[in-house]
Amino acid sequence: MDPSNEVLNPGLHSDTSKAREAHSVPDAQSSTGATVGNERHPRQGGRRRGSSRGRGGRGGRGGQNKRKDLGRAEWSRNPVDKRARNEANQEAAKRRKLEGHGEDKEAPIYAVSFSKEEIESEERKPKRKAAVMIGYSGSGYKGMQLNHHEKTIEGDLFRAFVAAGAISKANADDPKKSALIRCARTDKGVHAAGNVISLKLIIEDPDIVKKINDNLPPQIRVWGFERTNGSFSAYQFCDSRIYEYLIPTHAFLPPHPDSFLGKTLEKFAEEAEDLEGYKDRQQEVSSFWAETEEHYIKPILKTLDPSIRPLVLKALYDSDTEPVTKEETRKEPDAGPDSTTNGNLGGEEEARSLRAEKAAPDQTVDSSVPMAAGDGANMPSEKPMESTEGVQPLPKPREPSPLDLAVKQLKAAYISAKKAHRIHPARLARIRSALSHYLGTRTYHNYTIQKTYRDASAKRVIKSFVIAEKPLIINDTEWLSLKVHGQSFMMHQIRKMVSMVALVVRCGCPESRILDTYREEKVSIPKAPGLGLLLERPVFDTYNQRLVAEYGREKIEFTKYEKEMENFKQREIYERIFREEERDNQFHVFFTSIDNFKSTQLLYLTSMGIPATTRDMAIGSAGAAEGAAAIDNPSSDDDAEPEDG
Repeated sequence: MDPSNEVLNPGLHSDTSKAREAHSVPDAQSSTGATVGNERHPRQGGRRRGSSRGRGGRGGRGGQNKRKDLGRAEWSRNPVDKRARNEANQEAAKRRKLEGHGEDKEAPIYAVSFSKEEIESEERKPKRKAAVMIGYSGSGYKGMQLNHHEKTIEGDLFRAFVAAGAISKANADDPKKSALIRCARTDKGVHAAGNVISLKLIIEDPDIVKKINDNLPPQIRVWGFERTNGSFSAYQFCDSRIYEYLIPTHAFLPPHPDSFLGKTLEKFAEEAEDLEGYKDRQQEVSSFWAETEEHYIKPILKTLDPSIRPLVLKALYDSDTEPVTKEETRKEPDAGPDSTTNGNLGGEEEARSLRAEKAAPDQTVDSSVPMAAGDGANMPSEKPMESTEGVQPLPKPREPSPLDLAVKQLKAAYISAKKAHRIHPARLARIRSALSHYLGTRTYHNYTIQKTYRDASAKRVIKSFVIAEKPLIINDTEWLSLKVHGQSFMMHQIRKMVSMVALVVRCGCPESRILDTYREEKVSIPKAPGLGLLLERPVFDTYNQRLVAEYGREKIEFTKYEKEMENFKQREIYERIFREEERDNQFHVFFTSIDNFKSTQLLYLTSMGIPATTRDMAIGSAGAAEGAAAIDNPSSDDDAEPEDG
């Protein structure tokens, strides 16, 4: 959805690296007696002549950081495209690895091979640097960026360019020959109504856009292109980006009173003498769960055998028996390659896989409801044994027990009640107020991974974060459209920002808790499902001014394609999001897992604030497994990369 992260001024930092590289070479040469300029400096005790002990002159350690020796104009001239440089280094490293181990070089799946005769017989046509405006649904793709062995958006685009004749046969085996650069690198499952790539294309054919689209699947579209100057980079010259996040309004309902978080919120509010304030912040939704119990749950409970009613409620909210110490709740489970490294717990996929190991291979496991005690005992836990006569048939799944059926029925009733919910105007106003705390320049080290409070690149600029005036009603579910406009975003950042606002509002937490996350203390913020995230469009205002004034060309903007883009969004993006949520109930699963996450990590959402996370509590163990599904849910597996870094 993040290597090569953007910073507030990419060009400035790129030149810093350039200046360091330019001065580090002479220093290294002078220390070994190599020629520097027209002089030769002998070694003097392993030190360069004129260098002081420990640090080298005014340039910093080893004389390498000589940024002050350059004038501002010289220092900020000729920005380096860091992404292209880093990708070139990565490719070179891959080639060296293959050559060093004597492995066969396998061509990337996006490369198109032609014979020497075909290449030589092709008519040579001029290539022009262009900004290509595209849109796509990320479902079924391993993200935007080219990948040697995975299906990606760029891979399909590149092959379509070749098939349409926009890229010559001589350049069809390697996108680098066409200088392909993307503006925003979205990740697995993430969509984009508008994105931009820059590359050299053969664009003489007036029907080239149609020919490209004819070679693309319906979920990827090329809107058009604009000629640019030769030095244009879609990544380097982008001013900012606008993302949209779709979230159902039931995500802002308070935790169920019988869940771990629901009980803890009221208990800590009373302990902090904030019970009245807590109830006031939850006033507009205070009757939701009582009405749900009355109209949705009690009619089902009345039909159940009295002997299993307590077991049903226990399976839903209190299936834990073993205590968990404070140290154990801080441990990070082995969540595989998708787990994060910033102290948060693993992902939902891991939690699901752990639970699925206890189920029969062809039996569906409901990941949003804890398994009742003893359920696993009747399920096969081992693979069928192989015999000399072949593989034995799989054992038949057991018949669902009355307890299983009751839990499933109650879960469906709760989901129905949530879908019928319509957000109160006061709740909507509180969401808007909470989003306003993101505006300006903030330190987002708690909203990504592998960033510290003092890391300068953790500072990001948010220009606006707004909600659409009217909620959408799709398939009887009410949705909100959130749009965030920022200069650049880090891995997980948008999803964690959305999650933090939802948690603050639904937990009746003071809005000032968002401001607490900008401080040095480490705070575990779950990331909301990637299902609702899409790139609306990148913005090139600064470059557009130059493009018109200096080159007399058209601006790089999407206004002329708005009608086609809106139809595409409805058909290929929105409908997919709503359809997947209808099928999987990802937001219900996500917030239910958080509500039953029995750990101190999320207790900063209580009236006690961040100090509550250091308390030692006797809590259950199964909640930690559910928490693996909640704290860092990679539902789109998108954050192996930044959202647009």
